[in-house]
Amino acid sequence: MTRPSDNPLGAYIAVTAAYWAFMLTDGALRMLVLLHFHTLGFSPVQLAYLFVLYEIAGVVTNLSAGWIAARFGLTSTLYAGLGLQVVALVALAQLDPGWALGLSVAYVMLVQGASGVAKDLAKMSSKSAVKLLAPKGEDGLFRWVAVLTGSKNAVKGLGFLLGAALLALAGFKPAVLGMAAVLLVILVAVALKMPGGLPAGRKGAKFREVLSKNRNVNWLSAARVVLFGARDVWFVVGIPIYFYAVLSDGTEAGDRAAFFTIGTFMAVWVILYGAVQAAAPRLLRAKERGEAELVHAARGWALALTVVPALLAALVAAAGDPAPWLTAALIAGLLVFGAIFAVNSSLHSYLILAFTEDRRVTMDVGFYYMANAAGRLLGTVLSGATYQLGGLPLCLGTAAVMVALSALAAGRLTPGPRAARA
Repeated sequence: MTRPSDNPLGAYIAVTAAYWAFMLTDGALRMLVLLHFHTLGFSPVQLAYLFVLYEIAGVVTNLSAGWIAARFGLTSTLYAGLGLQVVALVALAQLDPGWALGLSVAYVMLVQGASGVAKDLAKMSSKSAVKLLAPKGEDGLFRWVAVLTGSKNAVKGLGFLLGAALLALAGFKPAVLGMAAVLLVILVAVALKMPGGLPAGRKGAKFREVLSKNRNVNWLSAARVVLFGARDVWFVVGIPIYFYAVLSDGTEAGDRAAFFTIGTFMAVWVILYGAVQAAAPRLLRAKERGEAELVHAARGWALALTVVPALLAALVAAAGDPAPWLTAALIAGLLVFGAIFAVNSSLHSYLILAFTEDRRVTMDVGFYYMANAAGRLLGTVLSGATYQLGGLPLCLGTAAVMVALSALAAGRLTPGPRAARA
């Protein structure tokens, strides 16, 4: 796979725009599903089940999408991801409230699975394109991947707020169909305007090449599993349901107020996360530091993150009954978690591209994001289970343990050519 030379900035902008559009609907869809089915009486574990196939699909998709992109080209996987999300949204709108609970859960799981495939096709394509399009030298790669990832998360945060607002103002079905229509228009526009230059694929790409022999890629992927598990163990079910229990008075007006508050918090959290990710090259002084220093920084930032959920878990457990001061402390603490988590995530996103080679970028990135999806799957399952077993303190305590494991894995990364082979 060769480095594209035909208008790399134009291709980068087109890829970023497509990814923004996808992530806006992805964030909105997650909030719509979570809040809509919570109001229908689903338990925390049942809510987690709704997202399990989404995450399983991400694991399988990322493992194979790198090979698919290497074989058929990056634009093909990007367009496939956007198109499949349109199909998933239209399918979700067909959900009948009169269906039995088991059938509803199974149907939504299948649709969410399709959405998971779509998301990871789009993500793998966009992140791989950055490696091939970014300027060489200094911190060019770090800056370009930070802008893509940071802006994507800011847009996804707006999606959380959009989903909560659409549910409260328009209802479930009109919101889902409206998003499908908008995304379809954007897909057509991007396909028509995409500049040339992204690799078209190579016929000789073998599926077995997906499994990396690069020691750093493997350890970084292990660190990614538990890092993202540590976020989702409280983010997916625990915090939204905890805040709903605290904020809603059981009336329709109370539910709407709770929806807006939860959606606003999650939107602000993800937007802050995205803003810090985009600023990470400056925060870490990447232009002045070499790859070796940034490799060593990954462990230190993970250790710093461990402290936050551990303190919050102890605070919630000691406080007992919810109180306004506790809610304020949780919000502040989780925003701090988001900022430090963003630096960790941005470092990982840069390092995976720094560690890989152009010829196998889609396969290493696919393998890495397979680990990312596995972490989200682990966090999603644990989020429902830990909240049901031990409430928010157990969710946050589990997050602290998982971040500590991420720091251990990051400590095994080694800079330079001696890490090239396992």
